Amino acid sequence: MNKEDAVSVDAKDLALECRKIMDAGKAENIIQLHVTEYSVLADYFVLATANSVPHLKAIMERLKREISRKYGCKPRIDGKAESLWIVIDYGNVVIHVLSPEMREAYQLESLWGDAPSETHIENLTNKAPK
Repeated sequence: MNKEDAVSVDAKDLALECRKIMDAGKAENIIQLHVTEYSVLADYFVLATANSVPHLKAIMERLKREISRKYGCKPRIDGKAESLWIVIDYGNVVIHVLSPEMREAYQLESLWGDAPSETHIENLTNKAPK
Protein backbone atom coordinates (compact mmCIF):
# COMPACT_ATOMS: atom_id res chain seq x y z
CA MET A 1 0.00 0.00 0.00
CA ASN A 2 1.40 3.38 -0.86
CA LYS A 3 1.37 6.54 1.26
CA GLU A 4 -1.58 8.06 -0.66
CA ASP A 5 -3.76 5.04 0.16
CA ALA A 6 -2.92 5.34 3.85
CA VAL A 7 -4.17 8.92 4.08
CA SER A 8 -7.23 8.44 1.88
CA VAL A 9 -8.81 5.92 4.26
CA ASP A 10 -9.72 7.10 7.77
CA ALA A 11 -7.60 5.03 10.16
CA LYS A 12 -10.33 4.63 12.78
CA ASP A 13 -12.85 3.46 10.15
CA LEU A 14 -10.32 1.02 8.71
CA ALA A 15 -9.43 -0.38 12.14
CA LEU A 16 -13.11 -0.83 12.99
CA GLU A 17 -13.78 -2.56 9.68
CA CYS A 18 -10.83 -4.90 10.26
CA ARG A 19 -12.20 -5.75 13.69
CA LYS A 20 -15.62 -6.53 12.22
CA ILE A 21 -14.11 -8.76 9.53
CA MET A 22 -11.97 -10.65 12.03
CA ASP A 23 -14.91 -11.04 14.40
CA ALA A 24 -17.01 -12.48 11.57
CA GLY A 25 -14.10 -14.86 10.89
CA LYS A 26 -14.23 -16.07 14.52
CA ALA A 27 -10.97 -14.44 15.63
CA GLU A 28 -10.77 -14.22 19.40
CA ASN A 29 -9.74 -11.57 21.93
CA ILE A 30 -9.73 -8.74 19.37
CA ILE A 31 -8.19 -5.56 20.79
CA GLN A 32 -7.89 -2.20 19.01
CA LEU A 33 -5.20 0.11 20.38
CA HIS A 34 -5.00 3.79 19.44
CA VAL A 35 -1.22 4.28 19.23
CA THR A 36 -0.93 7.62 17.41
CA GLU A 37 0.72 9.29 20.40
CA TYR A 38 2.96 6.31 21.15
CA SER A 39 4.20 5.12 17.77
CA VAL A 40 5.25 6.53 14.42
CA LEU A 41 4.44 3.18 12.82
CA ALA A 42 0.65 3.49 12.71
CA ASP A 43 -2.40 5.15 14.21
CA TYR A 44 -3.99 1.86 15.27
CA PHE A 45 -2.83 -1.62 16.12
CA VAL A 46 -5.46 -4.35 16.05
CA LEU A 47 -4.54 -7.60 17.79
CA ALA A 48 -6.41 -10.88 17.41
CA THR A 49 -5.98 -14.54 18.21
CA ALA A 50 -6.52 -17.38 15.74
CA ASN A 51 -6.77 -20.94 17.01
CA SER A 52 -4.92 -22.82 14.24
CA VAL A 53 -2.74 -22.42 11.15
CA PRO A 54 -5.75 -22.71 8.79
CA HIS A 55 -7.61 -20.16 10.92
CA LEU A 56 -4.68 -17.71 10.66
CA LYS A 57 -4.66 -18.14 6.87
CA ALA A 58 -8.42 -17.71 6.63
CA ILE A 59 -8.42 -14.49 8.69
CA MET A 60 -5.58 -13.04 6.59
CA GLU A 61 -7.25 -13.94 3.28
CA ARG A 62 -10.63 -12.61 4.42
CA LEU A 63 -9.08 -9.29 5.52
CA LYS A 64 -7.16 -8.90 2.25
CA ARG A 65 -10.25 -9.66 0.16
CA GLU A 66 -12.81 -7.58 2.04
CA ILE A 67 -10.63 -4.52 2.73
CA SER A 68 -9.51 -4.51 -0.90
CA ARG A 69 -13.14 -4.71 -2.04
CA LYS A 70 -14.34 -1.94 0.28
CA TYR A 71 -11.38 0.48 0.27
CA GLY A 72 -9.15 -0.63 -2.59
CA CYS A 73 -6.22 -1.03 -0.16
CA LYS A 74 -3.60 -3.70 -0.65
CA PRO A 75 -1.62 -4.56 2.50
CA ARG A 76 1.97 -5.51 3.09
CA ILE A 77 2.07 -8.87 4.81
CA ASP A 78 4.85 -10.19 6.98
CA GLY A 79 4.98 -13.70 8.38
CA LYS A 80 3.24 -16.88 7.41
CA ALA A 81 0.49 -18.79 9.11
CA GLU A 82 3.00 -21.54 9.86
CA SER A 83 5.02 -19.06 11.95
CA LEU A 84 1.88 -18.58 14.08
CA TRP A 85 2.04 -14.76 13.68
CA ILE A 86 1.01 -12.68 10.70
CA VAL A 87 1.32 -8.90 10.45
CA ILE A 88 -1.01 -7.21 7.96
CA ASP A 89 0.11 -3.63 7.38
CA TYR A 90 -2.29 -1.08 5.90
CA GLY A 91 0.00 1.86 6.68
CA ASN A 92 -2.09 3.67 9.27
CA VAL A 93 -3.52 0.42 10.69
CA VAL A 94 -1.39 -2.61 11.53
CA ILE A 95 -3.08 -5.94 12.25
CA HIS A 96 -1.38 -8.68 14.29
CA VAL A 97 -3.00 -12.12 14.10
CA LEU A 98 -1.32 -14.56 16.45
CA SER A 99 -1.77 -18.05 17.83
CA PRO A 100 -2.68 -18.23 21.52
CA GLU A 101 0.89 -19.33 22.34
CA MET A 102 2.49 -16.42 20.45
CA ARG A 103 0.04 -13.94 21.92
CA GLU A 104 0.93 -15.14 25.41
CA ALA A 105 4.67 -15.19 24.73
CA TYR A 106 4.94 -11.69 23.22
CA GLN A 107 2.15 -9.92 25.13
CA LEU A 108 1.87 -7.04 22.66
CA GLU A 109 -0.87 -5.46 24.76
CA SER A 110 1.64 -4.85 27.53
CA LEU A 111 4.17 -3.33 25.10
CA TRP A 112 1.58 -0.73 24.15
CA GLY A 113 -0.06 -0.66 27.57
CA ASP A 114 -0.19 3.14 27.73
CA ALA A 115 -2.20 3.33 24.52
CA PRO A 116 -5.96 3.53 25.01
CA SER A 117 -7.78 0.37 24.07
CA GLU A 118 -10.73 1.63 22.07
CA THR A 119 -12.24 -1.83 22.18
CA HIS A 120 -12.55 -1.66 25.95
CA ILE A 121 -13.81 1.93 25.87
CA GLU A 122 -16.52 0.98 23.36
CA ASN A 123 -17.54 -2.05 25.42
CA LEU A 124 -17.95 0.10 28.53
CA THR A 125 -19.91 2.72 26.59
CA ASN A 126 -22.24 0.12 25.13
CA LYS A 127 -22.93 -1.33 28.59
CA ALA A 128 -23.58 2.04 30.26
CA PRO A 129 -27.19 2.58 31.40
CA LYS A 130 -29.20 4.79 29.08
